[in-house]
Amino acid sequence: MSAYYPIFLNLAQKRCLVVGGGTVAERKVQGLLEAKAAVVVVSPSLTDALHRWAIDGAIGHIRRTFRDEDVGGCALVIGATDRAEVNAQVAEAARCRGIWVNIVDTPAACDFIAPAVVRRGELQIAISTGGNSPTLAKRLREGLEELIGPEYGDVVDVLGSLRAAMRRRRESPEVRKAMFERLVDAADLPLAVAATTNV
Repeated sequence: MSAYYPIFLNLAQKRCLVVGGGTVAERKVQGLLEAKAAVVVVSPSLTDALHRWAIDGAIGHIRRTFRDEDVGGCALVIGATDRAEVNAQVAEAARCRGIWVNIVDTPAACDFIAPAVVRRGELQIAISTGGNSPTLAKRLREGLEELIGPEYGDVVDVLGSLRAAMRRRRESPEVRKAMFERLVDAADLPLAVAATTNV
């Protein structure tokens, strides 16, 4: 069993390759687009959503089967086909070039795994079971989505603005820490922020 290191990657404008054009590939592409990655999909066919994104220019599309050279220049690669031999080829091609690779539903072939994620603006909470039970990770995500409403995105924005303002005023780290601990510990903070942002 691998011991994974949790990390958030900045993939903005970085080339990311997804091999496969089905619904699983579509989910992976959607997550990469949310991270502002430059996504290229290699597949002879696409889902309707992937096709629309390709037509709109949101993603690049290479309409054929995978070739090893497709991984060139990529920050990361995802194999999401329904053919084990193609996924194995994708993994080998990426790994030989030192590129991180994820093969869907095959944790042993992965350099990284994609967690279930709760997103509320800049707030992101990632949940992983180390590849053992994506279903459990999904259920935990759904539970957290009920507990953590969209107002928390506003909370993060307000706290970020306050942090920047206090740095400009050159408040000491101790003063900043004490103030933010009081703010974050306030039970009604999300409600207060929601009220001020809705005015």
